[in-house]
Amino acid sequence: MTHIEVGNLHYVLPDGRDLFSDVSFRVGSGTTAALVGANGTGKTTLLEILSGALSARGGSYHVGKSVGVMRQFIGSIDDGTTVRQFLANLAPHALREAFRAVEVAEAVMWEREDEPSQMAYATALSHWSEIGGYEAEVEWDVVCTAALRAPYDEVGHREVRTLSGGEQKRLALESLLRGPFEVLLLDEPDNYLDVPGKRWLERKLKTTSKTVLMVSHDRELLSYAADVVVTLEGRGAWVHGGGFGDYQTARDHRVEWLEQRHRDWADEHRRLKELVRTLQEQAKLSSAMAAKYRATQTRLARYEAAGPPPERAKEQKVRMALTGGRTGKRAVICERLALTGLTDPFDLDVYFGERIAVLGANGTGKSHLLRLLAAGGSGGEWYDARLHGAAVEAEGTARLGARVVPGWFAQMHGRRDLARRTLVEILGRGDGERTGRDRGQAISALRRYELHAQADLLFELLSGGQQARFQILLLELQGSTLLLLDEPTDNLDLHSAQALEDGLKQYEGTVLAVTHDRWFARGFDRYLIVEHDGSVTLRDEPVWGEEHSARI
Repeated sequence: MTHIEVGNLHYVLPDGRDLFSDVSFRVGSGTTAALVGANGTGKTTLLEILSGALSARGGSYHVGKSVGVMRQFIGSIDDGTTVRQFLANLAPHALREAFRAVEVAEAVMWEREDEPSQMAYATALSHWSEIGGYEAEVEWDVVCTAALRAPYDEVGHREVRTLSGGEQKRLALESLLRGPFEVLLLDEPDNYLDVPGKRWLERKLKTTSKTVLMVSHDRELLSYAADVVVTLEGRGAWVHGGGFGDYQTARDHRVEWLEQRHRDWADEHRRLKELVRTLQEQAKLSSAMAAKYRATQTRLARYEAAGPPPERAKEQKVRMALTGGRTGKRAVICERLALTGLTDPFDLDVYFGERIAVLGANGTGKSHLLRLLAAGGSGGEWYDARLHGAAVEAEGTARLGARVVPGWFAQMHGRRDLARRTLVEILGRGDGERTGRDRGQAISALRRYELHAQADLLFELLSGGQQARFQILLLELQGSTLLLLDEPTDNLDLHSAQALEDGLKQYEGTVLAVTHDRWFARGFDRYLIVEHDGSVTLRDEPVWGEEHSARI
C-alpha cells in the first residue's frame, strides 16, 4: 500500500491571493483520512493538486502512481457521457487512453468503412485486449450489477444524466473501491447518497485496505469511518489522530495553544525590540556595549525571520437570523394527496412550529413534495406545479394555512432564477416578499453569512457551501414562515451546518426538511417516511430505509 505525504504545499489563486501556503501532513498506508475545513479554504483544490489536475506554486507531495479520483461534480453530470465512458474515465490512465483510442477508431470506421479504418479499429481493439481492457469490462459488469442492478451490456450505452445523483455516486464508488488503485482521493463521496447508501459507504471505508483521503461534511460518516482528521485552516494544515469523535475538543485545545504561542511570541518580540533600543542608546555612550548591541540586533533579525507560530484559524461568524412569524394553527394540510407515479394517497397535518424531517430512499418523491408546497400547493383532482422549470404532478389536495409564506431551499442549488446575477444584484432587486436592498445593506447582510467577499460574484460561481448559505440568507430576508429545505446541509462546512441548526432552534415558524443527514435529523420533532412502495407514514422516530414502516 502507499501513503500520502504533503510538504509545505503552496497554492496561489488566479487573483494573486494565497489560498494556502504551508500545508504539510501525512496519511499512513491503509488509513482513511477526512479532509475538513471551512468552505473556501481549499479542500477541493488540494485534492485536485494531489490528483495532478492542478499545479502548486511550491512544496511537494507523494501519492504514488496508483491513484483513483472522485471529483466533486459526480452526482450532477448532465451531459451526454455514457455509463461505459464514465467508468473508463475512472479507470487507470493506460486503460483510459486505450478506451478513447477504441472509441475514435470505431467512429472513423463507421464513417468511412474502408480497409485502413477497419485495420486501425482492429489495432485499437488488440491494444485494448493487451492491457487488460476486457478484464476491466468484466469488472464493470460487477460494478453495474451492484450499483444499478443491471449488467454492463444492458446499461453501458445509457447516458449518465439519466441516472439519479445517488446512482452516479454509487457507480463511481463501486468502481473505485473495487478497482486496482492503492490510493483514493474522494471529494464529497457521500453527497446524493441516501442513508442506506451512506451506511454502505461507511462499511466500505472502514474495511478497505486502500489509503483514502476524502472531503466530507457528513458528521455521522466522519465519526464512523475516519481514522484521522486533516484540517485546512489558517492557510496551513494540522492532523488530529483520534478520529472525529473528540475532534472538536482537540480543535478547541489547539486554538487555545496557538493563542498562547502567539501571545508568547509577541511578548518576546517586544522584549527584544526594547532591548535593541536600550542597547543602541548605551552603545552611543560606551564602545564596550556596541558588540552586545550588534549581537542583539542579529538575534532580533533571526527571530523575525523565523516568524510567528502557525497562523491562527479565522473563526467563522456565520449568524443566521431566521425569524419567521405566527401563522394559523395548521401550516400544511394534505388530503388524499398522491404524487403521480410516486406515492399512494396520504393525509398529513403539519402544525405551526413543528420540525418535520422527510426521510426515504432516493427517487421516492421527497423533493417533489417540497416543490409542490413551495409552489403554493394543489387544490383539485389533478395538479401540475412548476417551480423554476421543475414539474410536479399530483392528485388530491395540498394547501397552506393562514399567513403561511413558503420559502424553498433547492437541492443541488438548481436556482435558475438566481443564475447570471451577482449576489449584490440579487439582493438589490428584491423578489416577492423580499424587498430590495442598497449595496451597503446587501453587504451587511452578506457579512453575517461570511459572503461579503463574494458580493460581486455570480451566483453560479460560488462554491456549493456558499450557494447553500446564500439560499438560507434569502429565506431569512423574505420572511418565510414555512421553510422547505431540500438537503440543506449537503455542502455546508461543519461550522455552517451548526449555525443552521442553531438558527432553526430560534426560528418562529414551521420546518419541513428532506435530509439524509442523520446528525442534522436528530433535532426534528417528527419524521415523514416515504417508501419505495408508495406508502407515506408519519413516525416519532427516524426510519432510514432499511426498516418496514406502517401507514399513518
